[in-house]
Amino acid sequence: MQICVVALGKIGLPLAVQFAAGGHHVTGADVDEHVVRLVNDGVEPFPGEALLGEKLKKAVAEGRLRATTDTTAAVAQAEAVVIVVPLYVDAEGVPDFGWMDAATRAVARGLRPGTLVSYETTLPVGTTRRRWAPMLEEGSGLTAGRDFALVFSPERVLTGRVFADLRRYPKLVGGFDKASGRRGVEFYESVLDFDARDDLPRPNGVWDLGSAEAAELAKLAETTYRDVNIGLANQFARFADGIGVDVDLVIDACNSQPFSHIHRPGIAVGGHCIPVYPRMYLWNDPEATVVRAAREANAAMPEYAVRRLEEAYGELTGTGVLVLGAAYRGGVKETAFSGVFPVVDALRARGAQPYVSDPLYSAEELTALGLPPHTGQRVTAAVVQADHEEYRELGTDQVPGVRVVVDGRRITDPGRWAGAEVIVLGSPSRTAHRA
Repeated sequence: MQICVVALGKIGLPLAVQFAAGGHHVTGADVDEHVVRLVNDGVEPFPGEALLGEKLKKAVAEGRLRATTDTTAAVAQAEAVVIVVPLYVDAEGVPDFGWMDAATRAVARGLRPGTLVSYETTLPVGTTRRRWAPMLEEGSGLTAGRDFALVFSPERVLTGRVFADLRRYPKLVGGFDKASGRRGVEFYESVLDFDARDDLPRPNGVWDLGSAEAAELAKLAETTYRDVNIGLANQFARFADGIGVDVDLVIDACNSQPFSHIHRPGIAVGGHCIPVYPRMYLWNDPEATVVRAAREANAAMPEYAVRRLEEAYGELTGTGVLVLGAAYRGGVKETAFSGVFPVVDALRARGAQPYVSDPLYSAEELTALGLPPHTGQRVTAAVVQADHEEYRELGTDQVPGVRVVVDGRRITDPGRWAGAEVIVLGSPSRTAHRA
């Protein structure tokens, strides 16, 4: 099969490689000439995706994957087109369709009769039918559902483990019409048929949800659920702080029976998905008060953590505070909606001097992100923002002089912070003493 994948980012490129690994001929289209050049050289343009480097190199060497900046030409040669172009949402939940509109128009110009078009980018409900179908029809002169198949099939993977997640969860498909839905199911059953010789579990199948709207809602609902659940956990953690109870013990107790599945609290909710898609859902359903309250509760956690630091430390004006972790989660070099930014802002608002350290980022990279790097400056307080494994071994031996540590991720060993008061959100604070 000839397949075109539009946008070779952290989801699109692994998808293209996966399709090529199944024996298909794949053309990846991207507007970034640097990315296209690296892919054609068999070099991964971004680090951190398990197995991507070796799979990409193999697919390119065997002639099953190439990249181009000419989306229209690539689509004209394809039997199936998969679109994974980013969609941005502002603080009010309003989507910016600019990049996706441009990509869709480029796809339309190359669209041929009989082609399948699948959107994998998370979308507000109704977008596939009311926005993409008319745009594709206008640009191609073809009719959706009659001349070409159109589906929405949301990506359900996490960066860093895309290949494993592709076979771990069912692939959801919703068609513009029933025939499109059937065509989408056939396509994904073909391209996600992994080699049974590896040691990963087999796929859980492809589910036809009956309509594009159902598939769009399913993706928003599953992610919004996580945000709401974390919001509830954060509310429990803040209450536990007030009564001197360890909320982790409470959550473990609650989750010991099958009717409770409370997530874990934390200093921030970051990434491209969980803090974004609830706002997209609210754009569709502005009366969803539960969703709105959870989003507000989670967005307030960085300020709450800094307030806990201030209560324990005292006046922060002029204080050097080390913020541990720029990434939005441990082990991932990505700062999308990371809690580091509101934590730094909250510290500066109190007159503190924040410095940021992250094992995945150089001082130059942190500076480019607008974050002040820690390069040996004196600090007397610390805030743990990301759960990097390296922080399990961190303590006053590495960062001497720290009086108060606020651990927003439950990753540190309080015993390593000799003489410092260690505050874990949702847990009684303690002061460690060197043995």
